[in-house]
Amino acid sequence: MDDSSALDRLDRRVAECRACPRLVEWREEVARTKRAAFADWTYWGRPVPGFGPADARLVIIGLAPAAHGGNRTGRMFTGDRSGDVLYQALYDVGLASQPTSVTADDGLELYGVRVTAPVHCAPPANKPTPGERDTCRPWLVQELRLLRPTLKAAVVLGAFGWQAALPAFSEAGWSVPRPRPVFAHGTRVALDGLDLFGCFHVSQRNTFTGRLTAEMLREVLGTAAKAAGLR
Repeated sequence: MDDSSALDRLDRRVAECRACPRLVEWREEVARTKRAAFADWTYWGRPVPGFGPADARLVIIGLAPAAHGGNRTGRMFTGDRSGDVLYQALYDVGLASQPTSVTADDGLELYGVRVTAPVHCAPPANKPTPGERDTCRPWLVQELRLLRPTLKAAVVLGAFGWQAALPAFSEAGWSVPRPRPVFAHGTRVALDGLDLFGCFHVSQRNTFTGRLTAEMLREVLGTAAKAAGLR
């Protein structure tokens, strides 16, 4: 089985997961009640797998799908304002085929990049519990193992993602320094053949307040792309 088919199989398994009762109840309740603006949508309402090619050289790790974003569309960072910011920046630095991400079948392609998250279900108030994070970690570990032959860089969005990603990289076979590096925007950590970058999350709170600007995001993504050999 090649890496692409193995990753497809993993994605299908992720989408069937029901391991966390609170998250299952929430994602399905949101899919039933919907938001008024999306009343005519059939929500995905399931765990959202990663998005991007199996031979990615750069992985972007977020937090979890948004209730009316990925939980509605079935694709990471698709259909919400955080995704608007992220995919615009990826397009600006030459890593995406278009600047928008509206639906799972909108034709968007990522060039050498895969987008994923440590928690695959939309959580209440966008806050997974530490236990839910740890329960979901094996999916990220398996994904990183499949990506490892080509993976050269990673961008982790936010402190929660950073705390979840470091042990996942360790379990997937990379040597993570001890004590574990502290999250900060713009931080760069060398693992075995992989450069790990920290970046403020593309949440509305960060982008609306200017804590994370488009220029700041492009700078991190551009630097990571160079480290990955994509630019």
